[in-house]
Amino acid sequence: MSAPPQSQSALTADDYLAWEATQPERHEFVDGETFAMAGAEDRHVTVTLNIAMALRQHLRGTPCRTFMADMKVQAQADSSYFYPDVVVTCSAADADSRLVKREPRLIVEVLSPGTEAYDRGEKFQRYRHIASLEEYALVDIEHRRVDVFRKLPEGLWVLHPFDATTPATFASVDLTLDADTLYAEI
Repeated sequence: MSAPPQSQSALTADDYLAWEATQPERHEFVDGETFAMAGAEDRHVTVTLNIAMALRQHLRGTPCRTFMADMKVQAQADSSYFYPDVVVTCSAADADSRLVKREPRLIVEVLSPGTEAYDRGEKFQRYRHIASLEEYALVDIEHRRVDVFRKLPEGLWVLHPFDATTPATFASVDLTLDADTLYAEI
């Protein structure tokens, strides 16, 4: 793997995008720095796929599209770029952008012990600046919980927790998923 371009200052977003396009591994970009993405365990990948498949099937025939793992999302306020586990966009502008989605409606992160604090904290703080984002969901495989943060019209984010006995509701796309669907085959 080649190193990112060296300079006296941090990378620009344009430098990152040009460099990232040539890399065999994925890297997120925050405050001018790149961070290599680690691989995931099979349970993480299975739950991600379960959610993406359910969303894709549910949204079939609509302008909304579901992407997973390899699609970059730009947090517009600070030119950070992330690879969410699952992202849904219904934006015509995003339909025309093949490499980066800038107007997601729903972002889902499947938690792992190494990323949980970051996903709940710093990453969520950056995602909240995406004007189009209506929901941010965190899926905890270990405890079989889903925390869905939903943005109210006045811009406040409200937590809607779901456990294994309560189906998770993604209001932004009008979909409810029960635990059997979310955690199938794990």
